[in-house]
Parts: sequence; C-alpha cells; structure tokens
Amino acid sequence: MDPCTDIVQILKGFEPVGLDEMGSVRYMNRIDTKYLFSVSKLPRLLMNIQSEYRALEIEKMRRFRYKTVYFDTPDLRFYFQHVTGKLNRAKVRIRTYESNGLTFLEVKQKSNKGRTCKSRLEKEPGDMNHIDQSRLFLNDLISSDADNLKAVINTGFTRITLVNFRQSERITIDYDLKWNNLKGETVSMPFLAIAEIKSDKSTSQSLFFSQLKELGIRKSGFSKYAMGMAMVNGAPKQNSLKPKFLLIKKIRDEFNGNGAA
Repeated sequence: MDPCTDIVQILKGFEPVGLDEMGSVRYMNRIDTKYLFSVSKLPRLLMNIQSEYRALEIEKMRRFRYKTVYFDTPDLRFYFQHVTGKLNRAKVRIRTYESNGLTFLEVKQKSNKGRTCKSRLEKEPGDMNHIDQSRLFLNDLISSDADNLKAVINTGFTRITLVNFRQSERITIDYDLKWNNLKGETVSMPFLAIAEIKSDKSTSQSLFFSQLKELGIRKSGFSKYAMGMAMVNGAPKQNSLKPKFLLIKKIRDEFNGNGAA
C-alpha cells in the first residue's frame, strides 16, 4: 500500500492539538536533532507513538504543505558557511504555509554550542521583496549583507507536527520533498522523510527517540538549503556533503526494495 495513504489514516488516530496550545513548545531558541529515513517506515513510526503525542490540526487538516524561498549573497556566504563546517552560521528564507497563506521572512542562526535561534517577521502573502520591506529586521541579524541578498532556490515539502507536552518536545516530519532552482530545473525525493526533534533540552529518553532507534534510524544532520544548492544548482565544494548523498542513495534503494538502510 502507498505509505502516504497509510499516513493519512494513521494521523486520524492521534489526539489533536491547536496552534493556540503550542506556545509552550514553540522553541525559537532550541536544540534541533534530525533523522533521515525511508518514508516507507513512517506509518509504523507513527503507529508506535500515538499514545504519547498529539498532532497539530488546523481547520481539520493534519498535514501541511510548505513552500520556502532561500536567499544568499552573490558569493553564497550562507551556503559556504554550511559546507565548510562553520559553527556560527545563518540561513535566510521566506516561508509560506500554503494551507492558510501565512508568510514569514525568517533568519535561522546556529551557534557554536549547537543551539538554533529563529527570528521571523510576518509578510504579506506572495511578497518576495524582502530587502526594501524588511531591511531593518535583516540588518539587525546579518548586518550589511541584507542589501545583497537574492533568491537562489525554492523548496517544497509536506509537514506533520507532533507535540509531547510531558516531555516538552515538538517533532516535525517532512516528506515529499522537491527543490527548484528558479530556472525550471527540479529534483524530487518522494522516498525521503526527515524527522526533527525540537526541544530546549536533550530528548534522548523520549518515546519518539526510542522508536527511531528501534527502527534503525540514526541521527544525521541535513540542510535542505545546502543539499538543494548542491543537487540543483551544482554549487561548489560538495565534498563535505558526500556522506549525505550516500545516505540518500541507501534510503532510496531501501524504498525501492533494493537494499536496507
């Protein structure tokens, strides 16, 4: 059976949670831990955690399509920060929640202590003119580079958000990923799922973490921006991304029944 069909049915078994209840686990300053795996494992993972997690529901929807436009400087400063392993790094994006049209300009910064801080500014839907409209916001966070930013790549994906209030834990699971380089060239990964645990502390004792471990899913950093730039735009200095390309191939082969990941 199509795993995406299973996902729709399984999500109906979760207790719902609304946006107004999620304030205590929004974590704009947090620890992020990512896990990559075959989307074929997602139905079983969801079934095994229903007892302790609630699913975000908005207007009777529990899966949400996101569109993100990433921006960078002409010399790709943010891309190179990632692929060269810089500990203090940033990403700039405009994200649109397609279910309701809400649009935010976001700056995501990662510190040398492994914490992620996200700042955002609400915008009018479809407003990509971030420099003129949001100059002060950007200048405060990334200094004079705000004047030179340009759109370099789009991403789209479907997201499920789960909450465990007892563990003070929020989970996002992204799948059906697509990248577009603004020239019409695209890459799609229907076989890939990316889970991210977002918390203000370690969540190694959580049910979600234990189920990932049981399914043989290990922690793996992953940047949608850096990978998209490498795959679709052919950005340079890709050596540090080779382990991710190998992991993605392994997951694709598992999904297609050609191996195990």
